[in-house]
This record gives sequence, structure tokens and C-alpha cells, in this order.
Amino acid sequence: MSVYTPAEVVEETGFTLDTLRYYEKIGLLEPVGRNAAGQRRFSEEDVGWLGTIRCLRDTGMPIAEMLRFAELVRAGDHTIEDRIKLLEEHDHRVVGQIANLTERQRYLHNKISYYRSIL
Repeated sequence: MSVYTPAEVVEETGFTLDTLRYYEKIGLLEPVGRNAAGQRRFSEEDVGWLGTIRCLRDTGMPIAEMLRFAELVRAGDHTIEDRIKLLEEHDHRVVGQIANLTERQRYLHNKISYYRSIL
């Protein structure tokens, strides 16, 4: 099994070291293993989980909901229906955000067209 240094995880995930420490502190990331010298060493599983967290964060899921999702995942397969519900609710919000951004983009395109027409 591969292990990753904090610097490698920063490079792989785009999270800062402070963010990784914070996520571990609040329980969003399980305690990270350490080598004999006490240095953090992330597992492939840690990096994969951080990829999930990156997706949820980038789509605007609040930390409280990410923590709830993490709890459900750790609780086992009997929570799959609850995970689906949580993700579907988040997806519904993302659809609304996309619609809002699409409308804002349409406004920008109209404004750009207007300014170009008066040049």
C-alpha cells in the first residue's frame, strides 16, 4: 500500500496543510497515520476520501453536512439510503446554483453584446 507525505497530499488534492490539519481535527478526515519519526503519512484511502471531500466542498456542501456524510460512511452500509438522501438534497441545491449562474452568465453575455454594439 502506498503512503503519501503531507506535501504529496497537498499537491494531489489542492488542500493546504492547514486545511488537512483542520479536517483531521474536526473529524472530517480520520486520524492520519504516522511513521516512526512521528511524521504524518497519508494512505491511499485517505487521499481517495479527500477527493470525495474536495468534490463536496467544491460544490458548496457545508462542513456540517460533510461531517454528517462522513459519519454515515463510517457507520457502514446500513446508512446507504441516508447517504443517498443527503447527496440528492445537495445535488438539488447544486442544480439551483447552476441555474442561477446560467442566468447570471446570460446577463453578462447580453451586457457584452450591448457594449460591443456601441463600439
